[in-house]
Amino acid sequence: MQTSQHKLPFWLKLLYGSGDWGIAGIGMMRSIFYALYLTDVVGIEPRLASIGALVGIVWDAVNDPLIGTLSDRMKSKLGRRRPFLLWFAFPFGFSFMMLWSAPNWESQIGLLIYVTLAFMISDTLTTLVAVPYLALTPELTQDYDERTSVSSFRTVFQLLSAMTIVIAAPMIVDAVIIEGGSQQQGFLLAGAVFGAIGSLPIFLIGWFVRERYAEEQQESIPFRETLRHAWRNIPFRYAAGIYMFNWSAVDMIAITFPFFLLYWVAGGNLLAKITVFGINLALESAFFGVLMLVCILCVPFWLWFAKRYNKIQAYIAGMSSWIIVQVMVFTIQPGEVTYLLVIAALAGIGVSAAYILPDSILPDVINWDELRTGRRQEGIYYGIRTLIRKLTGALIIFITLQILGWSGYQSPPEGVIQFTQPESALTAIRWMVSFLGVIILAGTIVLAWSYPLSREKYARIQKLLIRRREKSA
Repeated sequence: MQTSQHKLPFWLKLLYGSGDWGIAGIGMMRSIFYALYLTDVVGIEPRLASIGALVGIVWDAVNDPLIGTLSDRMKSKLGRRRPFLLWFAFPFGFSFMMLWSAPNWESQIGLLIYVTLAFMISDTLTTLVAVPYLALTPELTQDYDERTSVSSFRTVFQLLSAMTIVIAAPMIVDAVIIEGGSQQQGFLLAGAVFGAIGSLPIFLIGWFVRERYAEEQQESIPFRETLRHAWRNIPFRYAAGIYMFNWSAVDMIAITFPFFLLYWVAGGNLLAKITVFGINLALESAFFGVLMLVCILCVPFWLWFAKRYNKIQAYIAGMSSWIIVQVMVFTIQPGEVTYLLVIAALAGIGVSAAYILPDSILPDVINWDELRTGRRQEGIYYGIRTLIRKLTGALIIFITLQILGWSGYQSPPEGVIQFTQPESALTAIRWMVSFLGVIILAGTIVLAWSYPLSREKYARIQKLLIRRREKSA
C-alpha cells in the first residue's frame, strides 16, 4: 500500500516532466524532418547523407556511456546530476540551431562534412543533459507506482512538445517562405525557436530539483568493468532490447511518413494542405498532430492499465494494437485524407504506450542491479539508454536513406512545388511505413513477453534493499 510519504509533490513532477519538452521535442523534430531536410533542402544524395548518420552512430557509441559514467562519479555540492543540467542547458539549445544551419555549398562532400560535424556537436550536448536528467528518475522516488507516475509526466510533455513541433515547425518554415525567405532559413529559425524553448526547463530542473536517494560516495571501478556489470544484469538486457525495438518503430514512422505523405498521399504536391477543425495545416502537420493528440489523451488509460495489471501486459496490449494499424497503413491510397487521419488516430493509441511504458521499466532494472552489486549506477544505465535512443534514430535514418537511394529516390529541384517520385521509390516508401514497422513491433512483443521483473518480484527486491540499507545504517 502506497502512503502519502512516498508521493512526490505535484509541482516537482510537473517541473521534472517539463525537461522532456526540450529533449524529446528536439529529438522529434530531428526524427521527423532531418532526413527530409538533408535530401530535399540541403540537396545531399540520400545514400551519401546516410553516411553522416552512420558516423553519428559511432560517435554515440563513444560518448553516451562515458558521460553516464562521468555523471555517476561526479562529486559536487550540487549533487551528481544537477551540475550537468546547469552548465550545459543553454549550449544544448544553441547546438540544435546549428543542426539546421547547412551552408549553400555546391560540394556534396563539403556539405556532408558540415552536417556531420553539426550532428556530432548537437549529439554530444544532448547527451550531456539527457543522461543526467534521466538518471534523476530513480533518485526522486523508490516507489514502483510513483516512478510510473513520474514517467507519465515526462510522457505528457514529450507528446505535447511533439504535437507542438509537428504543427508549428512547418508553419514557421512556410511563414519564412511567404516573407521571401528560403526553406533553409525557415528550418534555421524553427531550430532556434525550439532550441531556446527546450533549454529553459532543463536549467530550471538543475536549479530547483534535489537528488533525494543518491549515494554521495561510491568507489570508482573501471569503465569496461561497469559495462560488464550492466551486461550481467539479465533484466536490463530485455529492457534494452525492448527499448531498441520500441524506438526503432517510433522513428520509422517519424522519418518515413513525411515522404509517404508528400509523395504518395499528396501525389507529389510539396505544399499539400488540409483543413482540420477550421485550421489550414500542412498535410504532415495534420497527420502527426492528430496522432500526438490521441497519444496524450490515451496516457491516463495506459497508466490505469499498468496499475490495474502490470507494465508489461499494458505494453504488449499497446504494441499489438499498433501492429494492426501498421498493416492498415499499406491500404491507404493517394488522396484518401480522411482515412489517413483515422489511421493517425488509431496509431496514436499504440504509440502512446510506446512513449510511456518503456521508461517506467528501467528504474526497476536499476534497483535489481543495486541488489545484485551493492552499487547504484543510474548514470551508466541511462547513458546506455540514451545511446540506444539516439542510435536507433540514427540507424533508422541511415536505413531509410539507403533504401531511398537504392530505390531511385530523386531530390526535387529547388523552388518546385510539384514533384513525382519513380514508382520504385514509392513502393519502397510504402513498405517502410507499414510492413517493416510490423516486423520491428513484433520484436518488442517477443522481448516484453519474456521480461523477468514483475510487480511482485520488484516488491521483493525493494524489501531486500530496505533490509540491506537498515543493516548498513
